[in-house]
Amino acid sequence: MEMVVTANGTALDAPVSPVFGRCPAYVFVDTETMHYEAIENPAISTLRGAGFQAAEFVVERGAQAVVAGSVGPNAFGVLQASGVPVYLSA
Repeated sequence: MEMVVTANGTALDAPVSPVFGRCPAYVFVDTETMHYEAIENPAISTLRGAGFQAAEFVVERGAQAVVAGSVGPNAFGVLQASGVPVYLSA
């Protein structure tokens, strides 16, 4: 499964970011092999709609699940419509 984690860094052990749309990076992890790729958030500097754009980005990259500190309603709507479950992390 391809999972994406909102992260405060680009390492596999980076802390989970408390926000989805404006997190510094997304860490995409293949849960079977633990191979990962960290990508800086392309929507972090967006004036409006960062959550929506970020959700579209992770869906287009093939995320099958999201782990985040929180997800706003617009991003959640995109993820839900795409069948991508969201798991909240403290």
